Amino acid sequence: MILVTGGTGLVGSHLLLNLLKAGKKVRALHRKNSDLASVKHVFNYYNSPQEDNKSLFHKIEWFEADITDIPRLTKAFKNIKHVYHCAALVSFDPADERRLRKVNIEGTANIVNLCISNNIEKLCYVSSVAALGRSLNSTEITEETTWNAEENHSDYAISKYGAEIETWRGTQEGVSTVIVKPGIIIGPGFWDRGTGKIFSRIDKGLNYYFPKITGFVGVNDVVRVMQELMNSEIKNEDYILISENMSFKSVLKQTAAALGKSGPKKEVREWMLWVAWFFQKIGGFFGAERGITRNTVNTLFYHSIYSNKKIKARLSYKFSPMKKVITDTAEFYKKDKS
Repeated sequence: MILVTGGTGLVGSHLLLNLLKAGKKVRALHRKNSDLASVKHVFNYYNSPQEDNKSLFHKIEWFEADITDIPRLTKAFKNIKHVYHCAALVSFDPADERRLRKVNIEGTANIVNLCISNNIEKLCYVSSVAALGRSLNSTEITEETTWNAEENHSDYAISKYGAEIETWRGTQEGVSTVIVKPGIIIGPGFWDRGTGKIFSRIDKGLNYYFPKITGFVGVNDVVRVMQELMNSEIKNEDYILISENMSFKSVLKQTAAALGKSGPKKEVREWMLWVAWFFQKIGGFFGAERGITRNTVNTLFYHSIYSNKKIKARLSYKFSPMKKVITDTAEFYKKDKS
């Protein structure tokens, strides 16, 4: 049996559908009060008849557990052979620093320890390009790019890097492991959070865009590569998963075109973000959520060009063009809205 953590998220829900279509027996973790209906909604996006999707959804063995709750997590590992660890906290609010470390680092350590003690055959950990080092002179960032602890990293990036260290520790204890590092993942089903907000914000009207260039990838490419790696003899390797390096301006423009909306025409200037950072910092003293930090301001004006050569060479994999990914996702958004 396969264990999937983070099954109610964008990657996890698409992974569950693909595993079930492949005839796999799956146990999926969910926290108390998780929205399981969102997973069923993702299942209904895709081509097979709705009744078949309902049947697939009901084949999931849901198990209520938090990756920081060791007693419950221990029970979830019964009769498990393969583990896909997709669960993570994504936040750029400095107030979430402790929670990021607890969920992403401590939670991953718990998963790794239980993989060791239960003799799990193979683990796939979903990391992020955020856990990679930065390149010099705008050269391509590869899996070999060194992490520099002296650089100004976000708390989220630090937590994902720390989680990778825990995952590599597991390989030293005999757990065969593959790590995937996706760029910004685009896909349908979660319009009120993550990259789903790109579509809902464009739909409502968005005036400004960021100049940053970074790596983007479709969610279905991410889960297909994960499955191929887990079904292969490959072990103890990490892979960057991106389809294309694109500017946010281009992504927002393509999204607007797919939605039949006017795209943002004004570029955010650095001074605008510093002003926003100042007022958010003041608001933070009174408990307001902070989404803009010093790191945010710096990274949004720093291009990050990622290489996908390693995974393409290893699996001969062809990523879907981002224009198609964006167009397809926009169609799902329009159907949901209607």
